This record gives sequence, structure tokens and C-alpha cells, in this order.
Amino acid sequence: MALLDLLGRRWSLRVLWELQGGPLTFRALQTACDGVSPTVLQQRLKELRAARLVIHDGGRGYALTEAARRLQPNLMALQGWAEDWARETPGGSEEQE
Repeated sequence: MALLDLLGRRWSLRVLWELQGGPLTFRALQTACDGVSPTVLQQRLKELRAARLVIHDGGRGYALTEAARRLQPNLMALQGWAEDWARETPGGSEEQE
């Protein structure tokens, strides 16, 4: 449940998604995340580092840890499921009552 809580926080999954291509500096990561506020991005990076999913690699920036890389196939499977669900759900990804 702790992992789901962390990943459910706004921008957490986006940060992991953007880092799958390789290390990014803070500024590059902020740009990749469509201009997330620096305060929120800093908080998410702090939480992801504490969970040992992200490391800060000096001059190269932030990168995924081996644990996060092992998580990636599961996130990709979830993305595939979500895409199928969106196609099958009337109104696309809009929430139904």
C-alpha cells in the first residue's frame, strides 16, 4: 500500500516515466513534466529518493535506480490496461457515475 500511495501522488508516475529514457537535470525534468512547480517536483523527488526509486547522480542529474527499472514493466502493463479501458469505456477516459 505504501508504494501505491507514493505512486498515486501527483507527478510521481510522470517523473518515473520521464526518467526511463535516462538521467535528467532538475530543470530538464521540470520541462519534461510540462512545467510542474519547482516545489512540487522537489517534494516528489525527495519522496522517490527516500523510496530508493530515484537517485541524484551529481552532474548528470536524476536517474532511476535498479528497483525503479524493475518496476517499469509493471507500469507499462498498467498503461496498456488503461489504454484498453479508455477505448472500452463510453466517453473515453472520463469518469462515469
